[in-house]
Amino acid sequence: MAVTTTKLDTGESLHSTFASRYVRASLPRFMSPSFGYKLLFLPFVIFRNKCPMTLSAVASDADDSVAYTFASRYVREALPRFRIPEQSIPKDAAYQIINDELMLDGNPRLNLASFVTTWMEPECDRLIMAAVNKNYVDMDEYPVTTELQNRCVNMIAHLFNAPIGEDETAVGVGTVGSSEAIMLAGLAFKRKWQNKRKAEEKPYDKPNIVTGANVQVCWEKFARYFEVELKEVKLKEGYYVMDPAKAVEMVDENTICVAAILGSTLTGEFEDVKLLNDLLTEKNQETGWDTPIHVDAASGGFIAPFLYPELEWDFRLPLVKSINVSGHKYGLVYAGVGWVVWRNKEDLPEELIFHINYLGADQPTFTLNFSKGSSQIIAQYYQFIRLGFEGFRNIMENCTENAKVLKAGIEGTETFDIVSKDVGVPLVAFSLKDSGKYTVFDVSESLRRFGWIVPAYTMPADAEHVAVLRVVIREDFSRSLAERLVTDLKKVLTELENRWTKSTMIAHVKAEETPDGVVLKKSVKHTHEEIARYWKHLVDRKKTSGVC
Repeated sequence: MAVTTTKLDTGESLHSTFASRYVRASLPRFMSPSFGYKLLFLPFVIFRNKCPMTLSAVASDADDSVAYTFASRYVREALPRFRIPEQSIPKDAAYQIINDELMLDGNPRLNLASFVTTWMEPECDRLIMAAVNKNYVDMDEYPVTTELQNRCVNMIAHLFNAPIGEDETAVGVGTVGSSEAIMLAGLAFKRKWQNKRKAEEKPYDKPNIVTGANVQVCWEKFARYFEVELKEVKLKEGYYVMDPAKAVEMVDENTICVAAILGSTLTGEFEDVKLLNDLLTEKNQETGWDTPIHVDAASGGFIAPFLYPELEWDFRLPLVKSINVSGHKYGLVYAGVGWVVWRNKEDLPEELIFHINYLGADQPTFTLNFSKGSSQIIAQYYQFIRLGFEGFRNIMENCTENAKVLKAGIEGTETFDIVSKDVGVPLVAFSLKDSGKYTVFDVSESLRRFGWIVPAYTMPADAEHVAVLRVVIREDFSRSLAERLVTDLKKVLTELENRWTKSTMIAHVKAEETPDGVVLKKSVKHTHEEIARYWKHLVDRKKTSGVC
């Protein structure tokens, strides 16, 4: 096959087809064009009768063709950091350069700090890529995508035992995550409380919300952004969730809701929503208030229904008016989707819903943002129909069993105390029994050498003195990975122990104390000699006899 190259007199550089003149020129219909098109612009080449044919390509005076990226000038030029560059570069060079930088990121599968899904089936990946250019908000243009979202809302509402009929439409919306979902739920509580206070001609300028100190930061954002006082129930050592009795004590006439957490970020533990409902019901009867409950089920909402179906935490409890859940956590979808559902229409004030028609039809919308991708909505529906109740239950059981394996391995080191509970989100949180030699932060940093990302953090008030490590068990964290993590953890503990022993020995030999208590600093030569004697003695003691 013969290949010829056509030189453009214009010196035109074609890096992106849609940035070229070809997309604004009419395609020839009757006569051959007077200039050649770049080969890659043509959608296909037809071969007939296996005859050789001549292909034409465009070459420019500008160095726009990269036969081999690492032989080009682009890999030796500094990448722009503050300003958009003046010139374009070839797409293969741009891809290679960015891809190489991204290699320095951690491996998402080994990121044990995150609850967010890091693996999906290839079939779902294809659905995601096929819909990546769909703007979800264009409901009139993408009615099927809208229908899939409505189906997901209905499924979740039934999963959470909402008091709706079999064919009745649930009240809820898809969001970009639980943070947005919590903002929307909080706004609904605030507006409903304000409307009632206005009707009663009472002050409505000092709303508050009661939570535990273990809530995720999005609750603090809601309180600050929307001017709501956040009243936190403090924690204590050994009890790292909100105490329902203390929470109810903090409720007053300005409380718009009490937020309970189904799956604490710190330890994975489920808060006792039923006890909170019972205590708050009594207080409402005594005071005449009707303070409601919101359940933040970001992590536990797709766990409890499958593993603990008898646990009452959802709409079976009368005071629970709304629930949020993260589709991108144990809903098993990549990052970017959350859900919020309300008990019924009366719990979502109509004035918060906007109606627009400039996209082709009347469309109700209740979101903090506007445009967003459709891929995660479609992926969530895929997971629901692909796995079904049986599949979700099997995955959650696997996660729980692998968490038990990891917990047993960590306990076997005899170095840590387990802080997390067996009932809750499948994770293992653990603290050092003795932090005198090294800390959990040292352990976390050392584990990174093996590729593991294990977070270390301190507890909120009033348990700041407790520092823990936490490993989240997701569906793609198998038993073999759990066993490998325990093996690497033991290596880290041995290294840290040896490092502490060495540093202690060096500190000891660097100084000696006279009978009268005066500490004399030893010479460098004397210090080196003592260190050498110490290690020689240690090696001699470890020597074995016989053939090795």
